[in-house]
Amino acid sequence: MQYRSLSRPVLLLLLVFALLSGGVAINKLSAKNETPTALPVPSPSPTPRREELPQDSDEVVRVDTNLTNIFFTAADKSKRFISDLKAEDIRVLEDGQPQEIFTFQQNIDLPLSLAILIDTSASEERTLPDEKIAARAFLESVLRPNKDEAAVLSFTGETTLEQGFSGNLERLRRAIDRVEFIPPSGYIGGGVVVNGTPPISGTNQALAGSTAIWDAVWATSEELISTSAEHTRRAIILLTDGVDTSSRMKMQEAVERAQKADALIYAIGIGDRYTFNVNEGSLKKIAEQTGGRAYFPRHEGDLRDAFAQIQRDLREQYLVAYSPLNKARDGSFRKIEIQVINPALRQRDLKLNYRTGYFAKTTNPEPGTRKRGQ
Repeated sequence: MQYRSLSRPVLLLLLVFALLSGGVAINKLSAKNETPTALPVPSPSPTPRREELPQDSDEVVRVDTNLTNIFFTAADKSKRFISDLKAEDIRVLEDGQPQEIFTFQQNIDLPLSLAILIDTSASEERTLPDEKIAARAFLESVLRPNKDEAAVLSFTGETTLEQGFSGNLERLRRAIDRVEFIPPSGYIGGGVVVNGTPPISGTNQALAGSTAIWDAVWATSEELISTSAEHTRRAIILLTDGVDTSSRMKMQEAVERAQKADALIYAIGIGDRYTFNVNEGSLKKIAEQTGGRAYFPRHEGDLRDAFAQIQRDLREQYLVAYSPLNKARDGSFRKIEIQVINPALRQRDLKLNYRTGYFAKTTNPEPGTRKRGQ
């Protein structure tokens, strides 16, 4: 009896201590997982296994995997899409080493996360109305309710987010309507600026007279595209003349940031009167290195055709997945090559379009989940 009477208070004390300790641990975890107010996303939660996700879930979840996914398109000399390739028709190399293909699928139709990035510098003054009409028509034709999302950004010397990711077409239309040419101080029209004229108002007049394309691509990839879901098809639609005058980032840094975000860049080279002073070389390079394409429309009809071609590119794709022989999670760049090995298809001189490489994962954890359209 004496032993039992002595142990009861000891047990009660231990129970109280355990409860208090648990409460402290929970409070610390909540504080650690607080989300910054600038990025309103749901609180992180354990990532469910892919097969446990409900089919109608509107959650976008990043799933850690050892597979590398490569999307590509195939076209013949007449730019007609080839839709009957098989796994045995191709070979995938990473850093020159053949890889074993685990998955090969045709006509992949994933949800889309698109960023429309519009140059509003002086060289775009006359063509901006046509760009806005084409951009609206593109979104109206490509976005599917409750599946795809888009964002709208404009840029000169700085980048402005007009509308974050949303599947609401009316919001996106209003955002495109808000995009306008902002003349720099001393601007008298036709791309002519009178030096020495004091700013009309505000502190961004000097930036309005410059064009920071690579900064805009880098910021869009870093701060917007990278927050979209890993299993959506990400793309930046870049409307610009390709003449950069004020970026702090180099073009290659912008390319690498887009590659890390797994984003295609579709560049539409359009300047004053469509083809005036367009830097085709830079736009081709930034598009091709990310697996996208560059277009150089000469009139409004060509601009609509370019958007139609981009839509086909995003819809009619192949997916090839493999587990890299190089298992190191060192963040290094891995060069990718897809070769056509079917003799009959090689004679047709097919053009395969895909990203030139990717950056390996690191041991740092990936971001959590977010609601589509937030």
